[in-house]
Amino acid sequence: MVNLLRAVLALVLIVAIGFAALWGFRLAGYGYLLSVSNDAPAPIRPEIAFAPLVDTSLRDPDNPTKVFRVDMARVEHEFPLSRADFAGLTPAHVLSLNQEEADQLYARLTAGPVPDGAYLGDLFFARGDTMRTRLEEILGGLKGRVAAEKIETLEGAGRALWKGKMFYRDDMVLRNFVEDFRPVEALIDDRAALETAVVPREGPLRHILPTTDVYLLFPAKLHCGQSLLDGRRESLIIDYAYNDLLPGYQEGPDALAGRHGLAIRDEIRMIRPGFYLGRAYVKKVFLLNFMLYNAEVAEAGLEGFAAGSPVEEECWPGEQARQAALR
Repeated sequence: MVNLLRAVLALVLIVAIGFAALWGFRLAGYGYLLSVSNDAPAPIRPEIAFAPLVDTSLRDPDNPTKVFRVDMARVEHEFPLSRADFAGLTPAHVLSLNQEEADQLYARLTAGPVPDGAYLGDLFFARGDTMRTRLEEILGGLKGRVAAEKIETLEGAGRALWKGKMFYRDDMVLRNFVEDFRPVEALIDDRAALETAVVPREGPLRHILPTTDVYLLFPAKLHCGQSLLDGRRESLIIDYAYNDLLPGYQEGPDALAGRHGLAIRDEIRMIRPGFYLGRAYVKKVFLLNFMLYNAEVAEAGLEGFAAGSPVEEECWPGEQARQAALR
């Protein structure tokens, strides 16, 4: 048990240092980041079915305390979701899920079409079955509460800085965007060379100024590939491994996400048009969940999607197709 706790703490330390390096979380910048942090929408429980969080039919005689999760193929077979279920989901619904529920939702999705244009982003770390962070559940007591506070701080800071992803579908590449590069300024080689874009604005100001300028960082390639969570079908992979070969690359800070840095690898699947659920990995270790949302695409595609219009699948959707839930 002691060795397990040490391993968990070492992993958290690596992730925390890596995350801090990637986004440039310096003590001098914490106050600024948190002062402009956008609050996440209040979580709302979705009215969709989930499998039991634990598969009690399985036992390990050598490890009686081991917890087994329900197989993803069984989840999709026994708890299928209809187009109406997916059409009714919002970011606030996804934020209410613990990690097992988020995994079960992700497993019942397909990659859908490759996005194009600006998608606003939000993120959240893994939460355990009790909706506390998984690390808090593992450590317990005071150490668990302290760890949870650190993760909540990282989550808030990440939400304040990272605003989303800009997809270039024709070129199969993307760039991440930030609204203000000052927290990562020390990491940037050439500030004058930073590319910019115009995206929809978040927060109350959007009613007065509907768009805002953002800075594009951390390029990545897009391709279809096997999910690290659910290998029954492909996901759209956001691959930073060879980002140094992409236009606009700057070693500082873009190398931090590449193969010589943290080896970031994201994967996404579509909940409904304009709305994607993603998973971020550092050196193949799961780090956090994120969402991508384009309000214009979501509004335009919602009615047809709910009515059963065909969805363009640019990645292999697997042999176990989505099933319509019985009403």
